[in-house]
Amino acid sequence: MTRSVDPTSLHLRAVDPRNLIGWHNDLGVEALSAFQRQALEIQRKGSGFSRNVLFGGKHEDWISTVVAAQKASDPKKFWLDHFQCFAVSEKGKATGLFTGYYEPLVLGSYTRTENYSVPLYQKPSDLVTLTKEDSEQIGLHFGKYHNGQPSAYFDRQAIEQGALQGRGLEICWLKSWSDAYFLHIQGSGKVCFEDGSTIRLSYAAKSGLPYTSIGKILIDRGIFTDTTISMQALKKWMGQNPEGARNLMWQNKSFVFFRETKSNDIELGAMGAAQVPLTPCRSLAVDRDIWMFGTPFWIDTCTPIEAGNKPLQQMMIAQDTGSAIKGAIRGDIYWGWGDMAELIAGHMKSSGTLHVFLPNQVVARLGLQQ
Repeated sequence: MTRSVDPTSLHLRAVDPRNLIGWHNDLGVEALSAFQRQALEIQRKGSGFSRNVLFGGKHEDWISTVVAAQKASDPKKFWLDHFQCFAVSEKGKATGLFTGYYEPLVLGSYTRTENYSVPLYQKPSDLVTLTKEDSEQIGLHFGKYHNGQPSAYFDRQAIEQGALQGRGLEICWLKSWSDAYFLHIQGSGKVCFEDGSTIRLSYAAKSGLPYTSIGKILIDRGIFTDTTISMQALKKWMGQNPEGARNLMWQNKSFVFFRETKSNDIELGAMGAAQVPLTPCRSLAVDRDIWMFGTPFWIDTCTPIEAGNKPLQQMMIAQDTGSAIKGAIRGDIYWGWGDMAELIAGHMKSSGTLHVFLPNQVVARLGLQQ
């Protein structure tokens, strides 16, 4: 459905970033590098400016900042010289939710076999961005046209039961529907083949239908509670209940399509929605109706108990988004890949605070001068 943000529920309070807890402990070199990669995308294309963003400003408001970023070597000086810092509150609350995501590694096949029968699809050509009028008419941003009339795209059940068969859209094949589902949820991943080769898949598009949390459905059924649910617990339940899991996954009508991407830097992750490779522990998925891709944030939260419940106070860059990431103080931290990344991402559900760094020209345009 289309969605609008109530600006009256959000409040930005100017603060001196040098007083932030942990400010002097975070050197911020990785965050500056992540911003510099984003700065090149903003300077060359600025894909994030294709839609209205509440605190995004205009493309031209960012240019002097992203140009300056290419010469910056001192992260702290760069943030202080080119941005103004604001504490974020929403509906009178200064705390929000921080979760995590990671890049899964799954086994796959280039061709369909008896063991590998679950397809991963590239974006279909008939899945399009609807016009503003048509979007308002059916309540969706994305869909398809039939005889000139807008309609919703196929839902998860229809696609998994063959709605896209025969169109040559399969990138590769996986062993199980749950493997594919968690790749959809994470939005990216690596597929390893029997010949030892590996491809990296990044998010290409989504069907446009609303996202439904299957974990919440199981909580509502009394199978899990808010404290016992985790990605690992969900995976275990699905493995023990394959038939019920298939029907459960169909309750989430949203479906994700992928594209193969290549990166020359093994230290970087998959391509994020902001069109640059993600940086582990420095890339943040945010609500893109509120925040512009490239926006720096200071987060103050903690890792889950399974990862030591350690304070996490550092600069991060908005470089991704997700269907479940809604709200001003809502962040999904990209942890990278591997067992530890999966452990942290799967269990992370921490409260915390958020401070946003807006370019000086954006502050001036929005009338937020300190």
